Amino acid sequence: MIPAARVQAAVEILDIVIAAARDDGPPADVVVSNYFKTRRYAGSGDRRAVRELVYRAIRRSGERPVDGRAAMLGLDDAAALFGAGGHAPAAVGDGEVAAGERLIPGWIEGELSPLVGADEWPALLERAPLDLRVNVAKADRDSLLAAFDGAEPTRLSPWGLRLPADSQIEQHEAMLGGLVEVQDEGSQLIALACGATGAVNIIDLCAGAGGKALALAAAAPEADIIACDTNRGRLSKLAPRAARAGATIDVRLLDGGREAEMLDDLRDQADIVLVDAPCSGTGTWRRNPEGRWRLSPDGLDKVVALQAHLLDLAVPLVRPGGSLVYAVCSILGREGAGQIADFLGRHSSWAVHTMPDGFGEDFGRVDGGGRLLTPGSDRTDGFFVARLKRSC
Repeated sequence: MIPAARVQAAVEILDIVIAAARDDGPPADVVVSNYFKTRRYAGSGDRRAVRELVYRAIRRSGERPVDGRAAMLGLDDAAALFGAGGHAPAAVGDGEVAAGERLIPGWIEGELSPLVGADEWPALLERAPLDLRVNVAKADRDSLLAAFDGAEPTRLSPWGLRLPADSQIEQHEAMLGGLVEVQDEGSQLIALACGATGAVNIIDLCAGAGGKALALAAAAPEADIIACDTNRGRLSKLAPRAARAGATIDVRLLDGGREAEMLDDLRDQADIVLVDAPCSGTGTWRRNPEGRWRLSPDGLDKVVALQAHLLDLAVPLVRPGGSLVYAVCSILGREGAGQIADFLGRHSSWAVHTMPDGFGEDFGRVDGGGRLLTPGSDRTDGFFVARLKRSC
């Protein structure tokens, strides 16, 4: 493909990404992959170059562009090839303008945690490295350092390895053997915040595909862990991952709207309940920058209400003296410190609990009743995590 044809391909992909963001369709990486499945003539260099154009345009535009042409016109080198003939995009028309350049959608700026200043915004959209979590039930980190090219220990998580962003590890023997899992360092720290040791009872209330449940099982092999979720497709991915990791995790699929009824037998049973709640995903923009195009004020209101519901759902599951760990991959105040303040206002028998041994004072910054980790400050994805304790 000539350079102009690559620009046209990027325009076509961006049209699909913009529509998917508007209509809750597949993420950008899936769109790119699907596009090239039907275009076998594109070599690896072409695919890499087009993908780079697509993500440059996405990162440049905090607000959702009107179409792929507007997004691509924002890149000067790409815009110069419009109208070049052949397979190039058509020439720029009268009145046609590029999408505006900004990092953060305007309406979200006021929602950010006060800790996230404008000097940190560029880091929210930098390309993320690839982090692995060593399965400490089967291996130790030092022994695996030499197994991956360019690997280094993560700074905060005692279980983590950091690899270059382009690392291909899907068929690596350590991956296939259950010695490592792909997991951002910040996500590993959420499991660490649970302080799981010995034969404790743990409920992972929003387990998804089970990444944090697996981390907890590795850290506390004697623990009794129940992974719950309402999404059958995501939860079904846990069993093969657990088998590969040598972990024993019970799975409970919940019916939406009947969660409390289906969890009633676990009342007052859990030493630890983890609520890794659905959220805005603002902490993962460096991995999914088009996520900025999916958010809306109404959508944020709905997810904040869901988080409060899940926290309230967790309360009766925790035994007296037990812990509730709340986490979101968000850097927005209402989803983090604000959510915890509201929870404590509703539940007088609960209080903010200190983080466990191993969760250092330099892990994130104090944000209300929890800690906030950000790409600019901690070199992790953006996460808020709080540990709460039920009175005895």
